[in-house]
Amino acid sequence: MDAEDTSRRFLMYGVMPLWFVPSVADWIMHRRTRIEETSGVRESAVHALMMAEAGVPVAMGLLAKVNPLVLTVMGGAALAHGATALWDVNLATTEREVRPVEQHIHSFLEVLPLTALAFLACLHADQVRGTLRGGRGADDWKLLPKENPLPARYLAGIGLGLSVCVALPYAEEMTRCVKAARRRGSL
Repeated sequence: MDAEDTSRRFLMYGVMPLWFVPSVADWIMHRRTRIEETSGVRESAVHALMMAEAGVPVAMGLLAKVNPLVLTVMGGAALAHGATALWDVNLATTEREVRPVEQHIHSFLEVLPLTALAFLACLHADQVRGTLRGGRGADDWKLLPKENPLPARYLAGIGLGLSVCVALPYAEEMTRCVKAARRRGSL
């Protein structure tokens, strides 16, 4: 097994599944501090935004050919995710208690997009060079399917994990926040 294969496997079976546990842990922290009674819908909406900022590049990385377009979207999304995470913590800490454990969970979630991008950049150094040179190739700025798609079973497993560990918990959080806001008459 060479370094490229090892990096690809670590990205697929290490970095990608690593999102599941801290996502659930963060959701548990939000439940524990009763987010629906404090920062509520506003903070939960920021969480939805961060999921989109992470989800779009993840989907592109799983399904699309890595080229300057994909790398640029991933880089921009990673920067946006970092800025939104700062906004999230500012919002949360003014309205509810954010304990050190939750802050460490946030740190882990913040670094994962950058970690994934770094591994992808190592695997596609030629595309990074192309991006830095302005991406002058005919297909550099087109969203194209992967030439060698990832196995369907892997994609289904990642999709299931993301649904169960990310989408469903945060949908439940938003639902809880909306219901609480309606009870208070603030929505």
